[in-house]
Amino acid sequence: MPATAPPKRLPQKLIRAQWQRLRDLPLPEPEDSIPLRVLVQLLVTVGIIATDVASLDVANWAGLSLWAVPLSIVGATWSYYRRRSRNVPVKFCIAIAMLVALAAFFVQLLNEPNDTRLALAELLIQLQVFHSFDLPRRKDLGYSMMIGLILIGVGGTLSQTLAFAPLLLLFLAIALPTLILDYRSRLGLQPSRSFRRIGIDLSLKRLSLFLLVTVALGLTIFAFLPRLPGYQLRTFPVSSLIEFDGEFDTSNIINPGYVRGGNGEGTGGGTGEGTGQGPGEIDDNLYYGFNSQINQNLRGELEPQVVMRVRSQAEGFWRVLAFDRYTGQGWEISRNSEEEIETLRRPGWSLQFYIPWSVAPWLSVNSRTREVIQTYTIISDLTNLVPVLHEPRQIYFPTEELAIDAEGGLRSPVQLVEGVTYTVISEVPYRDRTLLQKASTDYPKTIRDYYLEVPEAIADRVRQRTQEILAAAPNTVTAPSEQALYLAQYLKQNYTVQPELPFLEEDEDLVEAFLFRYQGGYPDHFSTTLTMMLRSIGIPARLAAGFGPGEYNPFTGFYVIRNTDAYTVTEVLFPGYGWFAFDPIPGHEVVPPSIEDYQVFSVLKQFWNWVAGWLPSPVSGLLNQLFGWIASSLGGLIRWVVSLFSRGWVGLLLGLAVVTGLSFLGWLSWSGWRMLRYRYWLTRLPPMEAIYQQMLHWLAIQGFRKPSTQTPLEYARQIQPHHSPNHATVIEEISDAYVSWRYGGRSPNLTRLRQQLKNLRRRAPKRK
Repeated sequence: MPATAPPKRLPQKLIRAQWQRLRDLPLPEPEDSIPLRVLVQLLVTVGIIATDVASLDVANWAGLSLWAVPLSIVGATWSYYRRRSRNVPVKFCIAIAMLVALAAFFVQLLNEPNDTRLALAELLIQLQVFHSFDLPRRKDLGYSMMIGLILIGVGGTLSQTLAFAPLLLLFLAIALPTLILDYRSRLGLQPSRSFRRIGIDLSLKRLSLFLLVTVALGLTIFAFLPRLPGYQLRTFPVSSLIEFDGEFDTSNIINPGYVRGGNGEGTGGGTGEGTGQGPGEIDDNLYYGFNSQINQNLRGELEPQVVMRVRSQAEGFWRVLAFDRYTGQGWEISRNSEEEIETLRRPGWSLQFYIPWSVAPWLSVNSRTREVIQTYTIISDLTNLVPVLHEPRQIYFPTEELAIDAEGGLRSPVQLVEGVTYTVISEVPYRDRTLLQKASTDYPKTIRDYYLEVPEAIADRVRQRTQEILAAAPNTVTAPSEQALYLAQYLKQNYTVQPELPFLEEDEDLVEAFLFRYQGGYPDHFSTTLTMMLRSIGIPARLAAGFGPGEYNPFTGFYVIRNTDAYTVTEVLFPGYGWFAFDPIPGHEVVPPSIEDYQVFSVLKQFWNWVAGWLPSPVSGLLNQLFGWIASSLGGLIRWVVSLFSRGWVGLLLGLAVVTGLSFLGWLSWSGWRMLRYRYWLTRLPPMEAIYQQMLHWLAIQGFRKPSTQTPLEYARQIQPHHSPNHATVIEEISDAYVSWRYGGRSPNLTRLRQQLKNLRRRAPKRK
């Protein structure tokens, strides 16, 4: 029998065969351009740093750039010197490291399943660091470019401040020359192997111009791009789960501003007994109204500081809580026991809470609502009350339990501290003034018991004053919605904010002192007074506290909320439609901002409001009136044109005719503007240059456009066969005069040349 090889040697032969096959494969064509490699590395570096900077806004600083940037630079340098080698062992180690990084990513994903952006960024950075040790080809550099682009995109979604903007501009400035060099490499052009020739390939002046044009176009598109409803996926930003040890006391409101001397007892702000009355001073940092009781006999001012940032599909009043019982010098929540507060629990596999809709019993078939999604990021410590846009339906919150009181206020078992992020989905009713006027005044007993109560000592006097104000209105005001609107406007115009308001006496009523003694008060006193005036004439109302919209940053898309944005408003119930807020505070809009029918171009309006804040008041006021008139005129015209198409065939034909006419007028305007611009350009040219350019313009209209590669005399000789001898002579004469003037310094006969130009335009040339 023939001898056979031992079985154990068979795997060794297979390994040798595979190794020989790898060695026989042709080497990839390496990329030799050092400038391209350096620019790609800079792109990746900026992407890593941008992600690191943006992570400061939503979490603790990750510190990714401290190790990733130097390692990727080392890897890219080593890869350049080894670009003509197979590097099989290195590739094997890179593959193993990437698998380990992927496993770590899945572990992190299981621990933090709600916001995976930072985890994804960390994975991409790790992959890029490993990948930087194997970049022989241009295609490999292209992968690094894509990773840098993805990282800058992730950084953009994470960023909440303008600290990201310089890095974005830097990335764009590096990306432009990188794309040019990459395109040259794709075309097979000789690469620039050193920076000595990069000035030949890339003009700094031209790149700067491209950068400015790109940024200008980007900002213009950003401002005018319609904002359509987003957030269609039901996975929203939420911070990591907050562990809470102990039993959730739903009746307790944690307000650090009311902790005195470290004893941990909420004293209600100055009285020491929590009665919500008596003189005292407010806390410098936290708004005094975020408590189960609000004492409006406190004095002082807040030190401005940013407390949270909100990304929302619509601006609004970020509501925190509401009060139903008036105490004479403040308010309190009457139903604040654990039995009267509902505890909400989420499923174990999700951070989503479903909230009972308090406004649902008051909605009719005529009510319209709109879903608005908001994401809140806490910047400085707040209470355990959760700000939301009224009315919330769902909330993604990082605790196992929440609570909701009888007034619709949400409470967390833990205090909202820096870094907490949560997302709210609200179903906000539209505010239709016509429909609200038709609201019923048949209020159930539960509403009358809690929202019509007025202290007997002031009831008659407040009611009489309220009726006098309504009776003096220019037009009869009967509907509760119109009465609330008129009274709010009346308080704004006839009572003043008094920063030096003295303390109230022990038995003195705030509303009575506001109306009859001081003729005004603190800002929140306006809302208290309006609430009691409405109650005195049988309109159910309550006091709500929260944050105003804040300052919108059009570049980040976030509303920046400060503690000084906190104030109170009056909420009025309209059966069939829900609770709606009225703001009587001077300097505020009577109707707090909320959803509107047409908000697709709202960013342009918000951008202008941001710009107007830097302009002097007279200038911004004049421009606001001008833009308001233009917007109302255009809006009215658009609505009229759209309404034509809903009037049958006649309306359709009429609408098409109107659109065609408007398009024709637009074309005429555009053509006239181009002609004016052309004539202005000619006036800035030397006379001889202007004559020659007019001849070229006329010839271009006739179909003989001059190529940029031809000299004036070459162009004149080329088109002579296509014109009559007379016109050919004129063209040659003007061309010769232009060349003699421009390059020979000879003075032309301008009068004759202008006459020759007129003769040339007089009749069309005969083509052969």
